[in-house]
Amino acid sequence: MDQVQTPIIPVVGGWIRETPGTISLGEGVVHYGPPPEVGAAVAAALGQSFVHEYNDGAGIPVLVEAIRLKLAAENQIDVGRDSRIMVTAGANMAFMHAVLAITRPGDEVILPTPFYFNHEMAIEMAGCRVVRVPTDERYQLRLDRIEAAITPRTRAIVTISPNNPSGAVLSEASLRHVNDLCRRRGVFHISDEPYEYFTYGSARHVSPGAFADAAGHTISLYSLSKAYGFAGWRIGYMVYPVALASALMKSQDTILICPTIAAQVGAAAALAVGRSYSEPFVRELASIRDIVVRELGSLGDLATVPAADGAFYILLRVNTAIDPLVIGERLVREHKVAVIPGTSFGMTDGCYFRVAFGALQKATVAEGVGRLIAGLKALVG
Repeated sequence: MDQVQTPIIPVVGGWIRETPGTISLGEGVVHYGPPPEVGAAVAAALGQSFVHEYNDGAGIPVLVEAIRLKLAAENQIDVGRDSRIMVTAGANMAFMHAVLAITRPGDEVILPTPFYFNHEMAIEMAGCRVVRVPTDERYQLRLDRIEAAITPRTRAIVTISPNNPSGAVLSEASLRHVNDLCRRRGVFHISDEPYEYFTYGSARHVSPGAFADAAGHTISLYSLSKAYGFAGWRIGYMVYPVALASALMKSQDTILICPTIAAQVGAAAALAVGRSYSEPFVRELASIRDIVVRELGSLGDLATVPAADGAFYILLRVNTAIDPLVIGERLVREHKVAVIPGTSFGMTDGCYFRVAFGALQKATVAEGVGRLIAGLKALVG
């Protein structure tokens, strides 16, 4: 455990608490909460005994059925004879379960960089080795580099689309290539999709689990945290090959037994409202993204601002040799704005920062980005 990286969010959170008035462009949450139907459903259920008891480790039936219908309608994934659904305490837990189910200590998992830091942490906690494969300048997959990284110890290739931390939306062609490569080489494709609703312009989200012949080697991860403002409720779910059912239930039963029943009732109510709940917020975030990109463009040669067509992040590269952790702390303490250093996401070949714009309203985001620009010009300009 000493070799596993320290989660960066609590570190930056500590700087923020010590610096009142800081605007955080760091944490990956949305500024809205769940639909009102969620609270009403939970309140109505609290008088029923099943809410206070253990339940099926895979999820309560009403939620599992709602997920099955959603997957068929929105992701074109038919959960049938060859696959199963498991409700988890967020997509993080689903990823941890998947790693424990498919690996032995010493195995390898390929992570394209930038990656989500908790993925690296989970793999290392399982006694496995992360194989980092760089993406291109637009954070799209380098398919030849991924294929070259496969060894006899490789157990999975992970993709995140829309991507955390870059905001890149991976092309359907590249996802098909990875999925087919996994099938041919006998490894799993873990597809992490918590930001599936958050795409902008012409970008579209694609679920690899919908591809032909994908069910036997594809593990798809989802979450209600972003789309439904559900982060604190800790509800995610996974679609997995039926061959992994025994291993995954062992992990679920040991770590969790079952997700909180009241939260599952709320999740079923959220899914009954449906995707239309998040759509106005996604349109609002699209306009906020435009503001952020435009304002960051004023940094000129000081920074590179790649396109971000999904999620609510921009992975900014600052043209400096200064340690990003040092700059990140000074941005909080001297300029009262917080961003996340890119080293936590595997970006060690330069100075990167993840700028998150999901948690704030337009006026606050504009003020925060203004502080960021002023701070970077003062610290490295």
